[in-house]
Amino acid sequence: MPALDSGDTAFVLLCTALVMLMTPGLAFFYAGMVRAKSVLSMLMQNYVCLGIVSVTWVLLGYTIAFGSDVGGGVLGGLRFTGLAHMTEVVPGYDLHVPPLLFMLFQLMFAILTTALISGALADRVRFGAFVVFAAAWSVVVYAPLAHWAFSPTGWMAKAGILDFAGGYVVEINCGAAALAVVLVVGHRHGWPREAMPPHSLPLTLLGAGLLWFGWFGFNAGSALRADGLAVHALVNTHMAGVGGLLAWIAMERVRNGAATTLGAASGAVAGLVAITPACGYIDTLPALLLGALAGTVCVLAVQLKYRFGYDDSLDVVGVHFVGGVVGTLFLGFFATSAVNKGIAHEGLFYGGGLGQLGRQALGVVAATAFSFTVTYLLARAVNAVLPLRVSIEDEVTGLDQALHSESAYDFGSVRSMGRIG
Repeated sequence: MPALDSGDTAFVLLCTALVMLMTPGLAFFYAGMVRAKSVLSMLMQNYVCLGIVSVTWVLLGYTIAFGSDVGGGVLGGLRFTGLAHMTEVVPGYDLHVPPLLFMLFQLMFAILTTALISGALADRVRFGAFVVFAAAWSVVVYAPLAHWAFSPTGWMAKAGILDFAGGYVVEINCGAAALAVVLVVGHRHGWPREAMPPHSLPLTLLGAGLLWFGWFGFNAGSALRADGLAVHALVNTHMAGVGGLLAWIAMERVRNGAATTLGAASGAVAGLVAITPACGYIDTLPALLLGALAGTVCVLAVQLKYRFGYDDSLDVVGVHFVGGVVGTLFLGFFATSAVNKGIAHEGLFYGGGLGQLGRQALGVVAATAFSFTVTYLLARAVNAVLPLRVSIEDEVTGLDQALHSESAYDFGSVRSMGRIG
């Protein structure tokens, strides 16, 4: 075992807590964008991922992702099953934090990625079927892809495909998976004819703020050391969020005549998504440019669902998949060893030619094809046993009452108090 560093350990402990907070933040971000009758359902789908993915990660997910490679860079072995042998070195890593802490830090990524898919399925999915799907998906889709890109023994990492904090593993993965499940489940009753506006934009802005806050731990923590690279990743993260926010609302102002609060939240998230793979590989001004590029591209990409007819309720495809692709390909132009000496090949604008761009594009194709195909087959299998879709009656009633026998807001009491007054 390498010598443990107390400073690095304290830093990763803090970042782990920050990343954990992103899942409740995501829950509120999504909950504000759904209709009032499905708020609790949206919150529950996110919160249950904290429970179910923690179990699957401990049992199998972690060892598949970070065990010694047994499949040509495709799968990790089973030596860490059930968190056995956690005093051993994590293959390929020169860690200065306890392996058990590394396991927990990576668990928070797995939880968040699984929860992200729920946004595409808002208003129409059975809770029990979603739990089964989420548990299986975290093992058969997320864990192998994490091995590909996050494990130094994975084939993507060995091929020089860059992903600092989850462009492939988190963003492209959840976006491709969301599209696959949407095609199995189908669109909401009344969509796109019926308007389905967000019921609480303040709730969405609160969630976006928590996500932004947690993203500092997500990206800077991926350095796994309290050093200059972590600081660089943190600064880049903030500047990309800024660029995404400003670009999105500027596009709204030009196209629609008004900058919206929903646009501000969505733009910030788009910028944060795009910087995730790149934060530890590019300089600060390119990070601001990347955020602005993501905000511009993603505000256009969210309209694709109307053209192609897939009901991605909360724009997981338009923001996370497209933003993830933008960020990973951006590295082919702007990656530089001046920021991260671990880069073997410079980006195009730093004299490295087209090689790194080609490698990044290969990663996009591979991650998209794997996530979409396996998720689609998994969703079909789950749907055959436990139907994913609620009945039309339950959808019209609202999932809060139909599935959870609860209501987020007691409108009846408010009206009663008004009459008494």
